Amino acid sequence: MNAQPPLIDPFARPITYLRVSVTDRCDFRCTYCMSEHMQFLPKRDLLTLEELDRLCSVFVDLGVRKLRITGGEPLVRRNIMEFFRAMSRHLGQGLDELTLTTNGSQLARFAGELADCGVRRINVSLDTLDPDRFARITRWGRMSQVLEGIAAAKAAGMRVKINTVALKGFNEDELFRLVDWCAAEEHDLTFIEVMPMGEMGEEERLDQYWPLTDLSQRLEEHLTLTPLAERTGGPARYVRVKETGQKIGFITPLTHNFCESCNRVRLTCTGELFMCLGQEDRADLRAPLRASDDNLLLSDAVREAIMRKPKGHDFDYSRRHVSGQVSRYMSHTGG
Repeated sequence: MNAQPPLIDPFARPITYLRVSVTDRCDFRCTYCMSEHMQFLPKRDLLTLEELDRLCSVFVDLGVRKLRITGGEPLVRRNIMEFFRAMSRHLGQGLDELTLTTNGSQLARFAGELADCGVRRINVSLDTLDPDRFARITRWGRMSQVLEGIAAAKAAGMRVKINTVALKGFNEDELFRLVDWCAAEEHDLTFIEVMPMGEMGEEERLDQYWPLTDLSQRLEEHLTLTPLAERTGGPARYVRVKETGQKIGFITPLTHNFCESCNRVRLTCTGELFMCLGQEDRADLRAPLRASDDNLLLSDAVREAIMRKPKGHDFDYSRRHVSGQVSRYMSHTGG
């Protein structure tokens, strides 16, 4: 039982899901996520792993049941497994799930340790199965390294979900190849609409945008999709594919706003809490964290921030114009 009342936002939504960015650094430079020559935060600005532990523990005490570790690429942070081992103590003691989103580049090294820490499901970002395209979209990445990591995660007993950003003119022709590969490998698959984040240029965002309404219609031309009521704590809506039995998810911040059921907030590696991915408002949790060894100030700051959580975001690509764009890159907030 939590010792404190749970977190409830102004629209009566319980906040039970925290996404934590442990670093803004990444060993890839995906074109829709960050610029090729990123200026990363000075390491001195990052919270220590001990401070991240304390912050996350306060959120668990306040009713968070799911903790997702993100970045940048979380597994490039030095000594990151110490943090996972620390967080694993909350499993079954208030926390239902500890998981992460990764580009897969470091999974071959860490899959066994992650499983030992109680990680049962992971999300791996993979937008193409073509090695040349993969190198182009990630700028620095090698697909063979990611596939090796995915295989290691599966061998360690973790369930893998593939996250694929739908990109017009890039992976449209791989739609069924991706579906078939995930079915054969027994991976779930979620498609994501590209979001207007970072100073990437309006025309570039519009050129990338492939609405999932169109993608799902193409799937339905050849497959039988049955909607599922299932939710995994995130924004995805799921269908079951009759022909393969696999589950496919759709994250649609543009074509179908999912804000009415939002139960999550995002904590950055510098201690900023973003109450909405698509808004600029944030709360500084580093100051109360460092002001006192007692967690009362910190808990109060978290509650005050949750009371500023908006009803929804303003992402919009209609009329060939990007509106609701936010200036920070996705790697800053946490993928």
